[in-house]
Amino acid sequence: MDKLNLAAWTGNAITEVGEVSVQLANQIIATLGDDRTDDAKERAYLSPLWHWCAFPSTTAQVNLGRDGHARLGGFMPPLHFGRRMWAGGALRFHTPLQIGEILQRRTVLRSIVEKEGKAGPMILVTLDHAIYGERGLAIEERQDIVYLDIPERYTPPKSIPMPQTGDVVGAVETPETLLFRYSALTFNAHRIHYDKDYAQRIEHYPGLVIHGPLQAAFLMQHAVAFKGRVPSDFHFRGVHPMFSDHNLDIVGVAQDGGLEICTGQLGHQGMQATVLWEDTV
Repeated sequence: MDKLNLAAWTGNAITEVGEVSVQLANQIIATLGDDRTDDAKERAYLSPLWHWCAFPSTTAQVNLGRDGHARLGGFMPPLHFGRRMWAGGALRFHTPLQIGEILQRRTVLRSIVEKEGKAGPMILVTLDHAIYGERGLAIEERQDIVYLDIPERYTPPKSIPMPQTGDVVGAVETPETLLFRYSALTFNAHRIHYDKDYAQRIEHYPGLVIHGPLQAAFLMQHAVAFKGRVPSDFHFRGVHPMFSDHNLDIVGVAQDGGLEICTGQLGHQGMQATVLWEDTV
């Protein structure tokens, strides 16, 4: 597909309606934990990043591709790369959301850029999301998705060492059941997260891949616990795949009122995030 055709897809927009019900909120708590001391209640606050569970795909089973994702075409261009990764994103929080509140998400395809990466040709797709609650705009979000060919063998990216010390230090167990439950919460059928045979034999990963959004959720939890309140800005990007064979280590370093925090395994970083609060922006 040439650049002219790719450019023709930019500006596509779609609006979806969603909700995090009390039942779904309690399922999220059962999977990820939360800072509340009892079960979720109607109109209680929606913890940050829970909105990722509010807009499940309604793609019919027959329209899923081999990897479990919806076949592209329509809103997204029909790219012919076999591997898809949520590479990172950025969020700005405006108005708190509530459990049981009807939400609306408007998504615009901002850009489609062809690049030559270390692993070969790739396409970076950037989506802009605006999430509205009953009191208006709640979240502005940028989502970066990378498409590339599946390599013949797994070659890890260059490792970035974890910080030796930090103001935030933690660890999270990542059994296969956690990955399966998070896939269910987000209605995400991407097989690299729950089908080890597919992940190893087809995409040539060494094991099940921990979701990028799941890592971001744990980083957000640690950031909120550190500061005692929800941030105004959260920027994150994946720098190395993380696998369910090992726990996730979490280290954060406070800087100028904000927080630089990352996940990691075996001494190297997996996802990096910068967290800012209103008084540091």
